[in-house]
Amino acid sequence: MSAPASQPLSFVKHHAHGPWETYLAQVDRVLPYLGPLSRWADTLKRPKRALIVDVPIEMDDGTVRHFEGYRVQHNVSRGPGKGGVRYHPDVTLDEVMALAAWMSVKNAAVNVPFGGAKGGIRVDPSRLSAKELERMTRRYTSEIGLIIGPQQDIPAPDVNTNPQIMAWMMDTYSMNVGATSTGVVTGKPIHLGGSLGRVKATGRGVFVTGREVARRIGLDLDGARVAVQGFGNVGSVAAELFAAAGARIVAVQDHTGTVYAPDGLDPVALVAHAKRQGGLTGFPSSENLAPEAFWDVPCEILIPAALEGQLTPARAARLSARLVLEGANGPTLPEADDVLVERGIQVVPDVICNAGGVTVSYFEWVQDFSSFFWSEEEINARLDKIMVGALNRVWETAQMHRIPLRTATYAVACERILTARAERGLYP
Repeated sequence: MSAPASQPLSFVKHHAHGPWETYLAQVDRVLPYLGPLSRWADTLKRPKRALIVDVPIEMDDGTVRHFEGYRVQHNVSRGPGKGGVRYHPDVTLDEVMALAAWMSVKNAAVNVPFGGAKGGIRVDPSRLSAKELERMTRRYTSEIGLIIGPQQDIPAPDVNTNPQIMAWMMDTYSMNVGATSTGVVTGKPIHLGGSLGRVKATGRGVFVTGREVARRIGLDLDGARVAVQGFGNVGSVAAELFAAAGARIVAVQDHTGTVYAPDGLDPVALVAHAKRQGGLTGFPSSENLAPEAFWDVPCEILIPAALEGQLTPARAARLSARLVLEGANGPTLPEADDVLVERGIQVVPDVICNAGGVTVSYFEWVQDFSSFFWSEEEINARLDKIMVGALNRVWETAQMHRIPLRTATYAVACERILTARAERGLYP
């Protein structure tokens, strides 16, 4: 029985198995397309390094609390590790391993010279004061400091982390090495070496790849109905760009509930409302739906941009969408992928769809090294060129082998990762 529309929604992870098993299943599907490189395929199934750290901090009331933190480097054959840090009560080592592996694939898919990494702390940051959050961030940074660095592993914002947290991380690392090191993290405030265009980059990448695939499948964006799950940085920006292209945002779901308006929702007004009210529920001129009803909303484009494991086989069987754009990491379970393929629903997978953020993180890293910064117009032009080029390569691979875009993206990316592994060889 569905929850009533007024009940607060938390994005429950619908896993029959964990995120790492989802990733392994995705890798298994690409093995037939790796040729001689399949000799190295187990490289993809084993993280290079996983660090679990204790993060003790003094709370404002004088007590000491301990939090568990992680940093995983999945693969660094193509360059330093790169990936975000999330603060969430459900963070586990299994999840961080999978997210690090998806970063390896994502960076290789868009051909930026990074490996894959990810980090996190199991915490509900909303229960911490600003000072407690700062102390936790600085202690975590010190604990993982032995494996991060501008040429080793470069953290970035993710779920519940932001430019301020990146500033604290950069400052802590810099204090520990005795010199300002802006390139140790990306997603920083602009005046601390951050890049213009970074905040909207992931959502922009979702739009650009979605636009390109929509054109290829004959889907006109003008008047197309779009449903968005998750209305944070990624979902809200993608919604704004699709609306600007003439699409109608008919349903949006966040942690507070689902709002629906068949004639379209104004994404800019939605953002303002969510900031004022702490969520989307109660948005004027919209209907509140029960959480599960979101998956039944008539639409042409679905953008899951919340947490992983949201698109289950049962939900995939109910979708009316022609195109699924994965703004989140790992939102579709492998069994649901099979359902979508059978139903002829095109999926643009996370490892290319939401790669706009890490692409502009690469630009930020390059700008920090050179101390020469580009305009936002230059950033967006470079981003669009890389995203379109990467999507073209994936589309051609999918057409050549007659395989889904996800398998094609893995084929392109894993070939690059394993070629680097083979050419570097084993030491000693």
